[in-house]
Amino acid sequence: QVRLVESGGGLVQAGGSLRLSCAASGRTFYDMGWFRQAPGKEREFVAAISWSGETTHYADFVKGRFTISRDNAKNTVYLQMNSLKPEDTAVYYCATSTAGVAAKLSWSYRNWGQGTQVTVSA
Repeated sequence: QVRLVESGGGLVQAGGSLRLSCAASGRTFYDMGWFRQAPGKEREFVAAISWSGETTHYADFVKGRFTISRDNAKNTVYLQMNSLKPEDTAVYYCATSTAGVAAKLSWSYRNWGQGTQVTVSA
């Protein structure tokens, strides 16, 4: 079993940056993913990283702006978000993948954290 805790969200102006962290406790050798959910919308895939950190996948709408990384010595996965847009406003969640690093459907993930709010003002 693994417990995930997200942090690093906040209010930022459009064009700004934030770095989200996902701290894991327990067994941590998982492929990991970040998802987001805006009010009234379904949870959507943002990025994923293999347990080794060698393979990453991104949603098209964040390519070139967001970077996922991990530090296994600290049991932490990061999401560096640059050039933020108002449409990036959402609660961001991390989770462990049950279907490999290429999985992009939320039902393929488990051990969800509580989420961290990201708000981007115009």
